[in-house]
Amino acid sequence: MKVKYRVKSHEDFQKVIHANKKIHSKSFTIYYEDNEYGHARVGISTSKKLGHAVIRNRIRRQVRSMCREIIDFNVSKEYCIIVRNNYLQQDFEKNKDELKKLILKI
Repeated sequence: MKVKYRVKSHEDFQKVIHANKKIHSKSFTIYYEDNEYGHARVGISTSKKLGHAVIRNRIRRQVRSMCREIIDFNVSKEYCIIVRNNYLQQDFEKNKDELKKLILKI
């Protein structure tokens, strides 16, 4: 995912989270909001409860890969995807289907 499609700064994350539009499942919580950029932006957050840095980075890479396939980047939205503990109990395909269902609900 290109850098222009990412939510990186703490202020941007807080802006989306405080908009208080969210949807959640066992593995993900997604906060979302309209933006003025003309394209979608995605931010991914993983907790230290998921494991050490190598595991958290692997999870973020997997979620970025899922987002490339699922999200339509021509829509003006910002997404903050928070990965929950149940992510590790499921395999990649189940997590991808779960994320896809949440994005389609939005």
